[in-house]
Amino acid sequence: MKQTSPDWATWLAQMEQVLGVTLDEQRRAELLVHFTRIAGMAEPLMAFPLDDRLEVAGVYKA
Repeated sequence: MKQTSPDWATWLAQMEQVLGVTLDEQRRAELLVHFTRIAGMAEPLMAFPLDDRLEVAGVYKA
């Protein structure tokens, strides 16, 4: 199944509203560059096939 890449500009606009943060255009553009770069670095990891029988990691409870 091919995943499409997120629309980072829309996501960032939504996060600005949710978090109540106002960004100027320069900062918004820089964040879009970073999000796109991070997504590109994560792509090979996310594409790595995992066996369905792998055990799920435990959840730490304090």
